Amino acid sequence: MQKKYLKIALYGGSFDPPHIGHKAIVEALEELDYIDKIIIMPTFLNPFKSESHAPSELRFKWLKEIFNKFKNVKIDRYEVEQNRQVPTIESVKYLLKTYKDIYLVIGADNLASLKEWNSYQELKDLVTFIVVPRDKIIVDKKFIQLEVDEKISSSELRDNINISMLPQVCAAEIEQYYKK
Repeated sequence: MQKKYLKIALYGGSFDPPHIGHKAIVEALEELDYIDKIIIMPTFLNPFKSESHAPSELRFKWLKEIFNKFKNVKIDRYEVEQNRQVPTIESVKYLLKTYKDIYLVIGADNLASLKEWNSYQELKDLVTFIVVPRDKIIVDKKFIQLEVDEKISSSELRDNINISMLPQVCAAEIEQYYKK
């Protein structure tokens, strides 16, 4: 089987809730001429967390609504369908069956714990990291840096839901869910 796209960006996360910062990251990724397709992969449950606030199927549905008009973006159900915590290395190997090169998009807040990720040594050989700066964390020059101007986090948003920080297409539904 021939691999469909040469180079993809894998953007995984809890997206709990999805917000305009996530959308801004995808828009910035679309501007990179060396990325053919963006795969957004919501977790069933983040491997570093003990619970999610919104169920994975609902987060998946919101992401589909938010990104359905984006031409080269696919929302992938792989981790949701596993019905368990899935380490990034497993998702990367799943995608390598179809795609040739993977750029893995992470927030700078993940850099401190990156070496603790499941099979990190193997993972760093399989992907090229794209790091989104956060919280004034210094990003090593060995990483590609993706400049995005939105300063927002899902955890802060859950604590203080603000509809203006949510993608308009499903903002009211997301706001209502988190206000419950």
